Amino acid sequence: MPGKEVVEKILVVNSGSSSLKYSIFDAASEVSAAHGMVERIGADGTRLVQRGPNGERRRELPQGGYREAFDAMVRELSAPDAGVLRDLSEIAMVGHRVVHGGERFAQAVVVDDDVLGAIEALGPLAPLHNPVNAAGIREARRVFPDVPHVAVFDTAFHQTLPPHAYLYGLPYEYYERKGVRRYGFHGTSHAYVSLAAAQHLGRPYDALSIVSCHLGNGASLCAVDHGRSIDTSMGMTPGEGLIMGTRCGDVDPGVLLHLERTEQLDAARLDELLNERSGLLGLSGISSDMREIERAAGAGDRRALLALQAFSYRVRKYIGAYVAAMGGLDVLVFTGGIGQGSASVRSLAVQGLGCMGVQLDTQRNLAARGFEEICRISTSASPVTVLVVPTHEEQMIARETLRAIARSHR
Repeated sequence: MPGKEVVEKILVVNSGSSSLKYSIFDAASEVSAAHGMVERIGADGTRLVQRGPNGERRRELPQGGYREAFDAMVRELSAPDAGVLRDLSEIAMVGHRVVHGGERFAQAVVVDDDVLGAIEALGPLAPLHNPVNAAGIREARRVFPDVPHVAVFDTAFHQTLPPHAYLYGLPYEYYERKGVRRYGFHGTSHAYVSLAAAQHLGRPYDALSIVSCHLGNGASLCAVDHGRSIDTSMGMTPGEGLIMGTRCGDVDPGVLLHLERTEQLDAARLDELLNERSGLLGLSGISSDMREIERAAGAGDRRALLALQAFSYRVRKYIGAYVAAMGGLDVLVFTGGIGQGSASVRSLAVQGLGCMGVQLDTQRNLAARGFEEICRISTSASPVTVLVVPTHEEQMIARETLRAIARSHR
C-alpha cells in the first residue's frame, strides 16, 4: 500500500502426520506476530486454532487434506478483522521443519526440486515424517510460489558427530549401503537452548561444555562441546535413548527377537509396541503425560512412581555419560515440556551428580518459571550452572531460514 512501510515476515511451517503448525515472525526483529495449528487433518473434527495480537481464534473446518489446511491458514492469517497480514506479499520467505536430512544436509538449504526430491528419498529413514514434510513444502510452494523456501533439518545440528559416536557395532557395509548410523534429532531445540544459555551467562558459546536435556513426549540429550554436537541419545530413528511418552528408548535387541518368537509379533506389531505402547504409558499403565503420572505418583500409585523414577534415572545416566565424553561440564540445560515444567524430574535427574559439580538449589528449582524465562536452579556456589531454558524451535527455524537465504546470495 503506498505510503506504508511493509515489514517483511517469515512464515515457519511444521507439517506433521495429521497437523499443520505455523508461526509468523518479523524478519528484522524475530518477534513472533502469531502462531497457530490446524489439527486432525484428514479426519473428522478438523479445526484451526490461532493465537496473535487479538487473542485466540478457533475455527471448525470441513474434513480435508494439506491443501485445505494451507488454504485455511492463509485465510486466518489475512482475515480483515483479526489477521496479522495486510497482504500475502508481506511473506518474504518460508522456513520448513524437516525431520531427517540424512548425511547430505548438514545445514539449512534453500529448497529447489532437487532438494525436495532428496527429502522424499530420505523417507525410509523417517517414514512417518519426511513424506508429510515434503507434502507441506509442496503445498507451501503452491500458496507462496514467488518467495524462497528453506528446509531446516532436525538432524543437521548433529552432523558434527565423529564416526566413533555415530557408528553402530554392525557390519560396516550396512552403514555404507543403507546409511545405518546415529543421526540424532531435536537439533533445532538443542542448538537454540545451548546458544541461549551461553548468551544468558555472558560466556562464549564455543568455549563451553554443555549438556542439553530436551525432555517432552519425545526426549533426547545432546553433548555440545565448544559449540558442536558430539553425541546425542536418539539414533537412526527417534526411538533410541531415553524413555519417552510412548517410546521405550534403549532396549536389548534380544528382547525383540524373544517377543517375535514367543508372542508372534511381526514387524508392524513390534513397531507399534516400541513407539505407541511403551515408555511412560507402558510403564505406568496410566498415561504418556508426565503431569498425570506425577499426580498419580503423589497419590501413591506404585507404577506411576516407578515410571517417574525410571524416566529420571535414564536422564541421569546419559548426563553422566556425556560429562565423561566431554571430559567435564560447564552448563546443564533442561528444556521441553517436562524439562521446563517438572521440578521433580529435574531434581531426580541430577540426584547424585554432586561428584560431577552439579549442585541443585531446591528452592530455585521449585520456583522456576520454566515456560516464561531462563532460570538458574543451581546453587550460587555450584561449579556447574544448571539452567531451565524455554525452547523456541520455531524462532531457530526462522533464524536458520535467514542464514540459508543469505548464504545462497553470496
